[in-house]
Amino acid sequence: MQDGNYAVDDVLVDPQWLEDHLGDPLLRLVEVDVNAAAYDAGHIPGATLWNIYRDLKDADYKLMDQAVIGDLLAKSGITPDSTVVFYGYAPAMGFWLMKLYGHAAARILDTSRTSWQQAGRAWTTEPSAPAVTEYPLPGPDPRLRAVQPDVADAVGRPGITLLDVRTGAEFRGERFWPSGGAEPGGRAGRIPSATHLEIDGLRTPDGAFRSGAEVRRLFAPVADSGGEVITYCTVGARACTAWFALTYLAGREQVRVYDGSWAEWGRMPATPVDAG
Repeated sequence: MQDGNYAVDDVLVDPQWLEDHLGDPLLRLVEVDVNAAAYDAGHIPGATLWNIYRDLKDADYKLMDQAVIGDLLAKSGITPDSTVVFYGYAPAMGFWLMKLYGHAAARILDTSRTSWQQAGRAWTTEPSAPAVTEYPLPGPDPRLRAVQPDVADAVGRPGITLLDVRTGAEFRGERFWPSGGAEPGGRAGRIPSATHLEIDGLRTPDGAFRSGAEVRRLFAPVADSGGEVITYCTVGARACTAWFALTYLAGREQVRVYDGSWAEWGRMPATPVDAG
């Protein structure tokens, strides 16, 4: 990416570019995580925090509605003209959300927060307080999102791949949450007919994404197949990472994210569940 050139087809930014542009008035930086612990301990200057469980998901692990997301963008100082760069535990989830609502200039920092800090780059514990903006969101793009009825209708259907990107233990039904924690009323297992591919190999040790060729190799069963792919995990973070890699790095078309994922499906008493 060249200085001052926020091209729509640029989806990854390297660490040096970001550090050089931290003061840009149209740049907004967002760290995405499941709690505030890492952010409070230190973050990139100017970054705001999006807590998945507080800001993006409701009590039933469903995506917050359009009005709530619009308020979140406004409180984060984001406008339709902003270039928004995501990093942290689940940057692809923030990126997917912006694309769901049609925001052109969304990016992902192509390194991990740990690698950024260990390289001695700009770091602070001061929270960011951007000026509140207005962001009138358009309607969500249905080509990027699958809701629970869509997934139920896709079970066993030719031409649709349900891609489970959780760990083997989750896929086999040995645990509900990745940590091994139990979920009251929840059932462990997988959506029937799902294909299992983990995403651990998508990034290099420093947190950069693999090349498009490597992504296509890692996702070989689905990267070059026809039809539609619906990704899912537990709360949507890994599913969004798979969607990002397939769509933007491997050039795979017709990929949607089931953002409710297992946290929704596995807690619904009537949904079919396979295990073993």
